[in-house]
Amino acid sequence: MIDYSLLLAVVAGIALLLILILYFKLQAFLSLLISSIAVGLLAGMPASDIVLNIQKGMGSTLGFIAVVIGLGAMFGAILESSGGVQSLAAFILQKTGEKRASWALAATGFLVSIPVFFDVAFVILVPVVYALQKKTGRSLLFYGIPLLTGLAVTHAFIPPTPGPVAVADILGADLGLVIAAGLLAGIPATIVGGPMFASFITKRIHVETPASFVEAEATPQKLPSPGMILGLVGLPLVLILMNTYLDSPLGAGIPLSERAVSWIKMLGHPFVALILANLLAWYLLGLRRGFSRNDLLSITSSSLAPAGLIILITGAGGVFKQILTETGAGQMLAEVMTSYGLSAFFFAFLTAAAIRILQGSSTVAMITAAGMTAAFLEGAAFTDMHRALVVIAIASGASILSHVNDSGFWLVSKYFGLTERQTLRSWTVMTTLIALTGFGMVLLLSVVF
Repeated sequence: MIDYSLLLAVVAGIALLLILILYFKLQAFLSLLISSIAVGLLAGMPASDIVLNIQKGMGSTLGFIAVVIGLGAMFGAILESSGGVQSLAAFILQKTGEKRASWALAATGFLVSIPVFFDVAFVILVPVVYALQKKTGRSLLFYGIPLLTGLAVTHAFIPPTPGPVAVADILGADLGLVIAAGLLAGIPATIVGGPMFASFITKRIHVETPASFVEAEATPQKLPSPGMILGLVGLPLVLILMNTYLDSPLGAGIPLSERAVSWIKMLGHPFVALILANLLAWYLLGLRRGFSRNDLLSITSSSLAPAGLIILITGAGGVFKQILTETGAGQMLAEVMTSYGLSAFFFAFLTAAAIRILQGSSTVAMITAAGMTAAFLEGAAFTDMHRALVVIAIASGASILSHVNDSGFWLVSKYFGLTERQTLRSWTVMTTLIALTGFGMVLLLSVVF
């Protein structure tokens, strides 16, 4: 039986959250905390219990998230400052050639956005797009859209980027399986939204490198080995996937001693995997290439500023989840959605999509939707793989229809010299293709697994 007073409390809380973010422009961290308190009060939760659940929700979420996001931010900063991103881009383009440059740029964006934040990676790599455009005379979008697609897909779909890590933790999904599901859904999404859509849209929109950015091309420098960069980026992913494999039924028959399994599992934990990646990057890309210890300290310290905001928003999302769970709102939402024949995958996708369209930030959309979906899944008999796929369903929804309330919209518009209408026809359609393809793969994979 539906508790309509509880349903009203949840609806009022979500409405308050959107009003605080959209109308009052209040920081999402504070908005989530205020809305969590409002839901608790309207649901009749004692004030003292609300405070305790805020502490519990924040603590249980950040115990894992804060470490992973912090380590990931530092790793990406060293990779960026050493020229590792440019090295990887140059290597892939050299191997594929100009004819397949759009595919190469999609692959570059896909790999680079694993350790480096989307906007940072885009600004670093956009000179490569400019150079190709001027050399071939083709529309800037022919090279820019594939790069953007690769960056956007990995940013939303594949750990250890902050969004999927946060959602996986809130939903209790295995990080290795999220990586696997993200790859299975993300590669088709990259192909459809990248090279395929680029070929279509460049016949309709021709833009050249903006004159104001001609001088912004990177100066030549001695870059680190691309093999080293691939190894450093791949190391934490391989270690985490090994850990997941050992925990799965497939790993049960491997003839390893208990001690060996214990060591592999420790190395495959995201904390240890990212610590190792950081130490290797510190030495191989830092000290061995002439960076002083003070330089490296400055680089890694500055990287933690943007990471701090993401950590706090994620923690507040954990609080929202905790309140929804403790009030019983999650179970009630599950019953309502089930009565209308709406599966958890559709609930996750549509919730994330609605929040994304209304307030713009994909990270905020992912974390808010994760809190609601986690309560929805409370007590549900979901396999580990299905939980991982719910993470990707949220990531897909949070990628959809980027428009004027998203900072990424204006970043692309500015760097590519596009009008608002052209940006809507290219970037906005691209993000929607990513979302729909990703979600389509989630539904397909949910049947297969």
